[in-house]
This record gives sequence, C-alpha cells and structure tokens, in this order.
Amino acid sequence: MSRDTINKHLADYFKALGHPTRLKIIELLRDGEKCVCEIVPVLELEQPNVSSHLAILRKEGILSAEKRGMNVIYTCKNKDVYRLIDMSKTILSDYWDEKRISV
Repeated sequence: MSRDTINKHLADYFKALGHPTRLKIIELLRDGEKCVCEIVPVLELEQPNVSSHLAILRKEGILSAEKRGMNVIYTCKNKDVYRLIDMSKTILSDYWDEKRISV
C-alpha cells in the first residue's frame, strides 16, 4: 500500500474521530458494549442522527455492531482507540498549559 493511500485512510480515521458526538459515543463505550437504545438518551439526539454517527464509526472500523433480537449492540473494535484519545487529551492539555504560561 502506498504512503498516499495510508495517509488517506489515516485521515479518514481521524475525520471519523473528529466530531464531538462521535467522541461522546466512543467514551460511552469505554465501559463496554451498549445498545443504541442506551446511547440515544444519553446524547439527547434523535435516533437517526445517532445512527448516522454510529455508521461512520463502523465504516472506519472503530466500532462493531451485533444484532441481538430487536436491538443493535455496539462495541469498540480496538481498545487502542482509547489510548489515542487519552494521548490526544494530554497533548491538548499540555498545549493549553504552555499557552497560559507564555501569554
């Protein structure tokens, strides 16, 4: 796979993570799998809107879904995404601390 192709996939992955609602969904799944019926009320969004965000996260391989009866259960496919999010929070926190000092 070419470097350009890898960078395109990486950009798509980060783009999927780059929305506050999708980050909230991922954080909700940090403690384990959840049904859409559990995610929608926490986000206080309409079900079609939440489903759209879930679809993007699934497309990029961040989440997986399993149909159980009438429910669709979502889980984080690779727990390393939490390390990525936590590292990003640390980088951002360090950046803001540095800005406060240098201002």
